[in-house]
Amino acid sequence: QVQLVESGGGLVQAGGSLRLSCAASGRTFSSYTVGWFRQAPGKEREFVAAIRWGGGSTYYADSVKGRFTISRDNAKNTVYLQMNSLKPEDTAVYNCAAGLVATINLAQYHHWGQGTQVTVSS
Repeated sequence: QVQLVESGGGLVQAGGSLRLSCAASGRTFSSYTVGWFRQAPGKEREFVAAIRWGGGSTYYADSVKGRFTISRDNAKNTVYLQMNSLKPEDTAVYNCAAGLVATINLAQYHHWGQGTQVTVSS
């Protein structure tokens, strides 16, 4: 089983930056795709970004493209989400998740972290 732990959330002013981390324990990401999702109060969970562990292919939602960067560190078995030029509309609980295919479809991700709160003040 893959256990995922997110960290790095917090309060930041609009235009600022945060880096979220998604660390795996129990086993390595191996051939997984790791995705970041977010959910704001009263809204559905939405796809943010994903990375294939093997090969490193990346995918981004249009709303974050050019501002967010997803990356991985093999030695630390960790996926990062660097968030720059943050906007108030980025405020949400961010979760990382792991699945076996590269997709934006939440149903394809079977291992989820507990989430970390990101709040962007205007």
